[in-house]
Amino acid sequence: MRKLVFLSAFLSLVSGLLSLAAVRASAQSGSFTIAQHGKAVGTATFNFASTPHGYSSNSVVRIAMQGLNYSLSKSESLSAANRLRHVQVSAILNSAAVNITAAPDAAQYLLNISANGKSSTTRLALHPGTVFLPDFDPGALETLLALAVTRNNAGLWAILPKKSGDQVGSIVPVQLATYADEQGTLDSKPITVHHLVATIASAKTELFSGPNNQLLQAELPQQGFALVRQGFVLTPPAKPGAPPVAPQAQPAVSPAPTQQ
Repeated sequence: MRKLVFLSAFLSLVSGLLSLAAVRASAQSGSFTIAQHGKAVGTATFNFASTPHGYSSNSVVRIAMQGLNYSLSKSESLSAANRLRHVQVSAILNSAAVNITAAPDAAQYLLNISANGKSSTTRLALHPGTVFLPDFDPGALETLLALAVTRNNAGLWAILPKKSGDQVGSIVPVQLATYADEQGTLDSKPITVHHLVATIASAKTELFSGPNNQLLQAELPQQGFALVRQGFVLTPPAKPGAPPVAPQAQPAVSPAPTQQ
């Protein structure tokens, strides 16, 4: 009997790892248009590559519009289970430069921040299902989707690298709700589209992903912004989306804004 239980658990683990591998294999890179109210204002890309210990991830974001000049370069190291090992971010927000490094340190995440000629250190609680989530970063949202698959949409957290009071950086729970599938086209071919809504620091982000869990579109909480994968068109649903599945309760954490 014990052998049967062990075999069942082992097969479940293998199945989960194969599912995760399929997600990464089908979505190793992506290019996106950043739009506000349907008007293109920037671009974003990400790329994942396998390493002996997991994945390396790189994201580049550029936005140029009235009132917002924003660029971001992120290099990240992840375990095979998409757990954060190390991340380095260089960003410019309206001529202000910000540099951040983050990595697990004992039972905490250690963030070192350099901004406006000042340096600071922030320590945050460590949770295994955590994604480092800068604004407009499709690679971070791709990682969130991969984590959601392996963690059944539960126990998800986001590190927000932005100022909250006197501290730069906070960690908040992520609640995912699943809506009815929709339809779209990718490179002019029909595709089934999964629809999720992520609640992060009280703000809702609509996520649309493909059959292999690849990010196709994200409608962001900031004033009408959206990330749309190049070649993807979402077909408007004929009827309103189904009510979301009730998310599991998460520990209360004070929300924080997203940009410094």
